[in-house]
Amino acid sequence: MSGKYDLVIVGGGISGASLLYTTAKFTDIESIALLEKEAEISAINSHHTNNSQTLHFGDIETNYTLEKAETVKEGAEILAGYLEHHDPDREIHSKRSKMVLGVGDDEVAELDARYHEEGFGDLFPKLRPIGREEIGELEPKVVEGRDPAKDLLALQTPDGYVVDYGEVAKSLVDNAREEASVDVFTGTQVTDLTETYDGYTLDTARGKFDCDVAVVAAGSHSLQIAKELGYGEDKVLLPIAGSFFLARDFLNGKVYTLQMKKLPFAAVHGDADVHDPSITRFGPTAKLVPTLERGRLSTVEDFLDVFGLNVAAFASYANILSDRILLPYVLRNLVYDLPDVGPKSFLPHVQKVVPTAELEDIERAKGYGGVRPQIVDTKKKSLDMGEAKIVGDDIIFNITPSPGASTSLKNAMQDAKTVVDFFEEDYTFDEEAFREDTIGHFPRLEDDAFETGASADPEPAQADD
Repeated sequence: MSGKYDLVIVGGGISGASLLYTTAKFTDIESIALLEKEAEISAINSHHTNNSQTLHFGDIETNYTLEKAETVKEGAEILAGYLEHHDPDREIHSKRSKMVLGVGDDEVAELDARYHEEGFGDLFPKLRPIGREEIGELEPKVVEGRDPAKDLLALQTPDGYVVDYGEVAKSLVDNAREEASVDVFTGTQVTDLTETYDGYTLDTARGKFDCDVAVVAAGSHSLQIAKELGYGEDKVLLPIAGSFFLARDFLNGKVYTLQMKKLPFAAVHGDADVHDPSITRFGPTAKLVPTLERGRLSTVEDFLDVFGLNVAAFASYANILSDRILLPYVLRNLVYDLPDVGPKSFLPHVQKVVPTAELEDIERAKGYGGVRPQIVDTKKKSLDMGEAKIVGDDIIFNITPSPGASTSLKNAMQDAKTVVDFFEEDYTFDEEAFREDTIGHFPRLEDDAFETGASADPEPAQADD
C-alpha cells in the first residue's frame, strides 16, 4: 500500500478533499495520494452531525467585519458554485432562506446601520432588510407570540445554503478519483512524518509513503504534526466542543441572532436540518474540552502534545479566559450540558428566535457536535481568529476552524498555487478552469434562476434524502 508520489495529502475531511479535487482536476501533477486515518472519508468534523451545516458568506454573520466578509464571500461562492454545478438535484445540500434577526430598538438600529452605512448592502446584492410582516411570511414561528410593541428587523437573503459537508467531501474525492494520477487510502493513519533529502516520508501501518511535497489537512492534528517538525511553536489550541438542541417543525430556513461583541463563537441560531427539514437545530453551544476529537479520550494526549505544558501556553490561556465577557460565556456554556438544568438555561436562546417555544419542545441532540480548535498565539497571548496556515519547506499545514469548510475550495485554490510553486516549473495550475468549474456556476442577482422565496429548492426536501 506504500509508494512514491509527487504530492501526498494527509486528511480526508472537507479541507483535504478540496485540495485533492483541485490538484487532480486543475493541475498536471502526475501522482497524488490522499491518506485518511478513518475507514471512510469525512468521518469526523466534516460529518453532517458535527457542524452547523452552514455555508458562511459573511452576510448575516454579524461578528464579521466588512473586510473579512469580502474574503469569506468569495470562498463561499466558490463552494456554492461547485454545489450548483455538481449537485443540481440538491442531494447533498439545500438552498433556503436565511436571515439575521434584530429585536428591539438597539438591535434594529445596529442591523440598519450595518446594511446601509457599513457597506454590507452593497457587498451582498441579494441581502435586503425586511420588517415584521415579511419575516412572518418566511418564518411564521419567529413572529408568532412575539410582543407587538418590540421593533423587528431582519437582513434576509435566499442564499441560505445548508450543506452536508461530509457528503461534499466524498463528492470531491469521487470526482478526483476519476483521474489516473490519484490514489486514495482510507484506514491509513500517519504515525510519523519526517523530512528527507528530497521530500518527506510518511510512516503508516500500511507502509511508508514518500513524496516530494506534503500537505497536512488534519484539523487539530495538523498543528500537532507541524510541531513535531519544528513549525508552529508560537501556537497552541483552545479546543471548543459544539453541541445542539433539537426541535420539530419550527423553522423553514436559517435564523441567526446578533453576535455578542468580542466573542469568537457563533451566536445561537436555528436552522432546519439538511436532510430532514422537519428537524430544527438550535446552537451551537461552546464548551472547553481537553481533547482534539469529540468523545475520543485517546486524543487527550494529542491535546497535551499541542498544548506543550509550557509557561507561554498557560499564560495565554489565563489571559484569554480572564476576559470579563469570555469567562462568563464559557461558564454559562458548561451549564447547558447538565441534565434538566441545561435545557432550562438554554431555552431563552431558543425563545429569542421562536418566542412560543416551551421546555418540552427542545431536547439535547445526542451524537451531534464536533470540536473546533480555536488558535492561540502565545506571543500575543490572544486568540488568532479564523483559519491558520503554516507554510514550510515543501510542506503546508492547514488548521481550519470556522469558516474553514465554507472556504475550503478557495483555500485549496491558494494551496494549489503554492504546491505548484514548490515544484518550481515542473507543473502548472489552471486557475481559469477551476473558477469556471466552481464560482462560474454561482447564481447571480441577474440570473433568471434567482429566487427570493423561503426555499429555492426545485422540490420540497424529503426526510430520507
